[in-house]
Amino acid sequence: MKSVKVYATHKFDFKTEKIASDKSISHRSVMFAMLAEGESTIKNFLRAEDTLNSLEIVKNLGAKVVDNGEVITISSSGIKESENILDCGNSGTGIRLFCGLLSSAKGHFVLTGDEYLRRRPMKRVTAPLRNIGAKLDGRNDGDLAPLSIRGSSLKAFNYESKIASAQVKSAMILAALRSDGICTYSEPELSRDHTERMLKGMGADIKVDGLKTTITPLTKLLSPLDIRIPADPSSAFFFAVAAAITPDSSITLQGVTLNKTRIEAFKALERMGADIRYELTDDKYEPIGDITVRYAPLKAITVEDNISWLIDELPALSIAFACAEGVSVIKNAEELRVKESDRISTVVEGLRACGIEVDEVQDGYSVTGGELRSATINSHGDHRIAMSFIIAGLRCGMDVQDIDCINTSFPNFFELLQNLTRIELS
Repeated sequence: MKSVKVYATHKFDFKTEKIASDKSISHRSVMFAMLAEGESTIKNFLRAEDTLNSLEIVKNLGAKVVDNGEVITISSSGIKESENILDCGNSGTGIRLFCGLLSSAKGHFVLTGDEYLRRRPMKRVTAPLRNIGAKLDGRNDGDLAPLSIRGSSLKAFNYESKIASAQVKSAMILAALRSDGICTYSEPELSRDHTERMLKGMGADIKVDGLKTTITPLTKLLSPLDIRIPADPSSAFFFAVAAAITPDSSITLQGVTLNKTRIEAFKALERMGADIRYELTDDKYEPIGDITVRYAPLKAITVEDNISWLIDELPALSIAFACAEGVSVIKNAEELRVKESDRISTVVEGLRACGIEVDEVQDGYSVTGGELRSATINSHGDHRIAMSFIIAGLRCGMDVQDIDCINTSFPNFFELLQNLTRIELS
């Protein structure tokens, strides 16, 4: 188990184009290349543990992959049965989307992951896939990995999801592309839409009407991808919070996706009083641009809408709550309990250790702003908990334990952090 000691910082003015590439889009780019005719080209792929696992799985499924360290090209002649168990590491996105992709593929496949992923619920994808004919099983009646898939013919569906989840939606869209008829997927609120955008850009017949998505099965292979992965706003947000809680500081985060379903946390930080500017620089598969965040005194807010758009950023946003005037509230966020850790419990535990008053409920918590106090924080193997409390350390100093998990999503996090403060790794 590694740990880091973070020292409190003073004002900074920093600009970077080195924020980790978007994890969600990196996962999808290598998977979707399996559905294309010809050679897909992927630039700025996230070279973190989770996404490299997805790339390795694609190789195991028969794709020809050439990687020169800067550009990845992928050519596929169809999904092939692998003799290897397919290891998704710590990635819920990876394992759930591969369930959708492989449910109609010829052959038998086994998906697994690390000790944390094997505890996370999978029935949210395995149950609806089984209902349309997927031969998919796992521990606890298909709710826990390892998962076994024997590809089969899938039926058309009209599915109404009870949760807003981009992972569930994406798995069902991938299944729909190889089903026996036109499918519809509805959700209670719009979840992140990278899958729809990317597949439509490749030529798939996907129509989005509000909360309803209609998918027509493929009649031919898709056009290959030619994509440069933008910076990940979920990763960038840690540094946005750093600027927002450090007096007289500012940061410019370059080349970030500005997709509205991905920058809701920045909008919440704006509502708290932070000075945030957006500059669009590109718009092909995704709107891409620069985000500048400047310090301003923060005030409390309530976050209860569009939760699926900022679910991953809520731990970091909670650090901003701790530095704001008043009582901030998070509601409708029970999904936090089934992430890499129970993020409601781990955030509450961490903030209380830092001397902040927090009240926990089943679907969220309230945070009374105050003065953060230095503490020793256990990340519980959760990369977002680890990075959130490291950022909190910019105000008061902090010791954070079990930090290896940060490599799953943001391998150069500490390289960038050292531009803002002094740290000691051990």
